[in-house]
Amino acid sequence: MTAPLEARELSLIREGNTVLDGVSFTVAAGEIFALLGGNGAGKSSTLLTFLGFLEPSGGQVLVNGISVDSDITTVRDAIAYLPEATSLYGHLNAYENLDYFLDLAGKSAGRVAIDAALDRVALPQEARTRRLQSYSKGMRQKTAIALALLRETPILLLDEPTSGLDPVAIDEFHDLVKALAEGGQTVLMVTHDVYGACQVADRVGLLRHGKLVGSFAAENGKRIDTETVHAAFAERETA
Repeated sequence: MTAPLEARELSLIREGNTVLDGVSFTVAAGEIFALLGGNGAGKSSTLLTFLGFLEPSGGQVLVNGISVDSDITTVRDAIAYLPEATSLYGHLNAYENLDYFLDLAGKSAGRVAIDAALDRVALPQEARTRRLQSYSKGMRQKTAIALALLRETPILLLDEPTSGLDPVAIDEFHDLVKALAEGGQTVLMVTHDVYGACQVADRVGLLRHGKLVGSFAAENGKRIDTETVHAAFAERETA
């Protein structure tokens, strides 16, 4: 069976620097895979190769068995991407932002569907008609997550998705991601948060200096052991 996401010996060199060095992994349908690493490990660059924004220097990235460089339109239609820094308009409210960006993606949603998505991310009702320039970073992030949900794509790419969220909102977000995966959606997230990765992911890949140096999997319905992953992650400074 074709994996929704696959990296095959992925390498990336930018301005003479090796960003990714022979990275290989697959993410199955309904699976949550977290790429864990510190700053400069190559996490966000990995996501950008799947979106076709960065061209690999070697190897391949495939989405539903399609090489990204062969059919970028089909690839991007299958993916919803949530960047760390959300690009929403401060002079528009939540409804207007969602209407606008859905239209850009060639989709539409009625007020009921939009409210349902905003309910799922727990954006307060009273905030939805306010301009986003009055929002906290966490509220803007929730609006962007709702947009990703409304895209209704089979694949979800998340770049530091809980950045700016408080602990309760983080737990709510993790529950939401798990529910999406249980419904068959494939999730690839990148993060430097060891606890969050172990809490939500089925598998965690440890990325260090552009290389995938460790892999950890949940077993027997239990979460991935945080202490084991943290010990491996902490080695990054001396490795």
